[in-house]
Amino acid sequence: MHLVMFDIDGTLVQSTGFDSDCFQSSVRDVLGTHIDPNWGRYTHVTDDGVLGQILDEHNVREGRERIFGSVKELFIQRIANHIAEHGVRPVPGAREFLAALAARDDVRLALATGGWLQTAELKLRAAAIDYAEIPIATSDDHYSRVKIMETAALRGGCGQCVSKTYFGDADWDMKASAKLGYNFVLVGNGFAYGQSIADYTDIGGILALIGLR
Repeated sequence: MHLVMFDIDGTLVQSTGFDSDCFQSSVRDVLGTHIDPNWGRYTHVTDDGVLGQILDEHNVREGRERIFGSVKELFIQRIANHIAEHGVRPVPGAREFLAALAARDDVRLALATGGWLQTAELKLRAAAIDYAEIPIATSDDHYSRVKIMETAALRGGCGQCVSKTYFGDADWDMKASAKLGYNFVLVGNGFAYGQSIADYTDIGGILALIGLR
């Protein structure tokens, strides 16, 4: 059995730009301060991880649960408003590739995202990606991407799979995959990496990257 796991933003759904903008503005409006959008500098590039580090850097010790709730509520609303006005598209071929994998007897699917569950589901539904039968783990489960991926693998029932592959679009996806010993496939051109795809239209070629035919 082979585990094939996917990030969501920038990997299955073309949402990276507006997701980042909505998160920054939500944090700014709740905390009254601008934040550094260089996500690579944060220890844990997840919604919970980034917000927690921002609060630490601003020496916020009290009311953290309330702040998290306020930021999340505002963020969810802004994502929903953006989608309602502009929509969101899947990465080309993503729906078809997921369907092809789901039809196989030798593959277990899972989703592991650094975003919060409600915003992840908003984007997946808007992009018409059928995830109803795919286990998902998010930043609601843990602030660490490695832990999120481990949770997704357990929910996918693939603790002892012969191979594990993660599709992601960012450097932190690659690093988390390396820590877990996953085969990593870069989606897009966010950085230089030997094993990468522009989209999912070449199903046969992508299957070869994960050791399938």
